Amino acid sequence: MTTFVNRILLSAKLNADIYEEVEADRTALPQAMGVVILSSVAAGFGSLQLQPVGFGAIFLGTVSALLGWAVWAGMIYWIGTRIMPEPQTRADYGELLRTIGFASSPGILRILGIVPNLTGIVFIGAGIWMLVATVVAVRQALDYQSTWRAFGVCLIGWLVQALIMALVFSATGVSVPQTASG
Repeated sequence: MTTFVNRILLSAKLNADIYEEVEADRTALPQAMGVVILSSVAAGFGSLQLQPVGFGAIFLGTVSALLGWAVWAGMIYWIGTRIMPEPQTRADYGELLRTIGFASSPGILRILGIVPNLTGIVFIGAGIWMLVATVVAVRQALDYQSTWRAFGVCLIGWLVQALIMALVFSATGVSVPQTASG
């Protein structure tokens, strides 16, 4: 079994085998959650150049990231297994949680946003990298042959998740902090 740090590095390298390993390892959910938390906290500290925030905002951003991760994984699971499955698609919600959680690993680099004049490029680069990692993770978790199908499922799932999160925050009167991006 691969160590936690190696899993983070290999998932950031878009290694399909590591996503297969995480998908099959039912004990990897706390690790996947750890990656989401690390990525969110890195975003919080990395965004300090743009907008000074306190620990409360970073905490709320982390909670938002965890909620968004759970909802997005649920949307991808439902869309990928019920609406857009391929004949060989077999997956459960936990598999999507684990693989998508590890797909957040490039987001840890957002801590580099603390460097003056790098914040924007770091956040854009990490965001694109996380999207590509998520497509790889979904392709592996749903046993898809088509990367484009995985991309479509991710896009639809993200749009639905974003709408749900906006409704939740709107209904509760909570404003979405900048650190909640992913």
